[in-house]
Amino acid sequence: MIPSIHKPGSNTAGAIGYLYRTGRGHEAHTDPHLVASLDGLAPDPGRNPDATFKQLAAYLDLPVNATDPAERPDKPVWHCSVRAAPEDPILTDNQWADIARRMVAATGIAPEGDDGACRWIAVRHADDHIHILATKVRQDGTKPRDSYSYKRAQAEARQIELDYGLRRITPGDGTAAERPTRAETEKALRTGRARTPREQLRTIARTAVAVATSPEEYLRLLARSGVQVDVLHLPSGDIRGYKVALDGDTNAEGQPIWFSGSTLAPDLSYPQIRARLSSTEPVLPGPRRPNPWHQATTATERIPHHLAQNNDPAAQAHITAFAEALDVLPLHAPEELRPQLRAAATAFERASRSRVQADHHHARALRNAVRALARQPSTGDGATLAMFLDAALLAVIAIQRWQQSRHQNQQVEAARRTLTHLQAAYAHAAAAPLAALAHRAPPRSAAERHAGRIRQTLPAHADHILDDPHWPVLATTLADAESAGHDVPRLLRQAVNERALTDARSPAQVLTWRLHRLTQRPPLSPQAQAARARSTVLPTRRTAADTASSQPAARRSDTGDRRHR
Repeated sequence: MIPSIHKPGSNTAGAIGYLYRTGRGHEAHTDPHLVASLDGLAPDPGRNPDATFKQLAAYLDLPVNATDPAERPDKPVWHCSVRAAPEDPILTDNQWADIARRMVAATGIAPEGDDGACRWIAVRHADDHIHILATKVRQDGTKPRDSYSYKRAQAEARQIELDYGLRRITPGDGTAAERPTRAETEKALRTGRARTPREQLRTIARTAVAVATSPEEYLRLLARSGVQVDVLHLPSGDIRGYKVALDGDTNAEGQPIWFSGSTLAPDLSYPQIRARLSSTEPVLPGPRRPNPWHQATTATERIPHHLAQNNDPAAQAHITAFAEALDVLPLHAPEELRPQLRAAATAFERASRSRVQADHHHARALRNAVRALARQPSTGDGATLAMFLDAALLAVIAIQRWQQSRHQNQQVEAARRTLTHLQAAYAHAAAAPLAALAHRAPPRSAAERHAGRIRQTLPAHADHILDDPHWPVLATTLADAESAGHDVPRLLRQAVNERALTDARSPAQVLTWRLHRLTQRPPLSPQAQAARARSTVLPTRRTAADTASSQPAARRSDTGDRRHR
C-alpha cells in the first residue's frame, strides 16, 4: 500500500472537481463517491443528486473561512492518495473508510477521538485507491500537528498491510526518484505516450551522463537529444543548475513544462553531475587504445573485490559507475536485446542510489571504460556483449548482497529485478557465440588432451568442468588459445584465480568468457617467457598463512556468487 502526500493547494473546489470528474481525459475515474469523512455529514455529489461540488467544498472550507484572513494558510488544501498494490484484493468501501481514518489519524490531520480535528473527506473513484482531501485549519481554529506526515503515513501503511494481509511494500530510505504524478500519467495516456515526460527525461539524462566526460559535454548531449535545456547561472557566471523540457510537452498556455535535474532524480542535480564527472577523463582517440569492452568487463569483474574492502564510499562509487554501464548498453546492443537491457538499466537505477556518499575517483577505471565503450559497438557475433553480461551478472549478485548487509531493502529488490532482465539478455546474447564454438569442437584426441590439462591444472574443479554440457565450448576455446601460441595451463590458472568456480552452475561457460578476454592479449614472446621464468626461479618464501591473507577478498567471498546460470 502506497500513500502519497501531494503538494498543498489553495483551490478546494478545483481539487474536488478533479476527484469526481469522469469522461474524456478522466477515463480511469469510475463511480466517484465518498467512502468516509470527519463526521459523516459531508454531502456526496456521487451518491446524492442534490449535492454539489460547491456544497462539498463549503463543508471543507468552513473552518478556513471562519479564521482571521491574516492567519489563514496560503495553501490550506491537504491531499493524500492511498493506493493498493496490483496483486492486492479489491477492498470494500468500508475497508477503504477504515484505512482513510487511520491515515488522517496517523498524519495528525484528525487524531482519533479529536472533536476539533480538521475536516476531511475520502473519495473513491477506482477499485485500487482513494484520495483524502482535508483543509489544514482545525475546527477550533488552530493548525494541525502534521509534521513528518509523509513518514508517519508510510509507517501506518506498513501496519495496514499487516492487518489486511496486503502485499508488504519495502520501506525506502528517501533516495528514490520522484514518481510521476497522477496528472502526468493521465496526460501521457491522452497524448499516446508510453511513458510520462518525467520518465523519458530521466532516461535521456541518465544516458547522457553515462556518456559525458564533463558537465559541459553533459549539457550539450542533452540539447542534442530532443530536449530543451535551460542553464541557470550565478551572478559570477558560474553554472548554478539546469532544467529540461521534452519537445512538445507544454502546459495549457503552450509553455514548456520544465523539470530541474534534481526533480528527475536526486543524483541528476547539477552539483551531483559535476562531482561525478570530475573523476572522468576525456576519451582520447588513438590506434593503440585497448578494447573498451574488455576494459569494462575487467573493471566490472573487480566490483565484488571492491565491495569487500570495507570502504562504503568507494563501493558506492563502483555501484554508480556500474549503473552508467547499464545505461550505455542499449545504445549498441542488437535490437532484439534492447528491451531487456533497458529494463535492466531502469530497474538498477533504483539500486544505484543510497544514503552512502560516493567517492567517485575510486571508480575512475570503470567510468572511463564506460565512456570509451559508448563510442564503440560490440562485435557482430555478440561475444563481447555476452562476455560483459556474464561479468555483470556476478556484479549484480555481489551488489545485492552488499546492500542486503546494509539493510538497503528497496535497493536489494531493485537489484533482484535487474538480475532477472540481465539473465534473459545474457541467455539471448550468448546463444549464438556458444553454439558457434560448440560447432567447432576439436577432434576427440585434442579434447582429451585438454581434458588432461584441466585435471592436472584444476584438479578441484575438473569433474564439474568436464561433466558440464558446455565442455565442448570450452574445449574449442582452449584449442583456439593453444593455436594462438598462449600458455594454456597458465591461462587456466589465471582464469580460476580471478574468479571462483566453486558454485558455478556452468563452470565451462565461466571459463570460456574469461579465456575469451584473456586470449585477446598477444601471447608472450619466447624472450618474455624466458624473462618471466627467470623472475620466478628464486621466489620469496611465504608461509601458508601469508598466502591466505594476501588472497583478494573477492576471491575468498565469491563462493556462491555464480548461481546466475
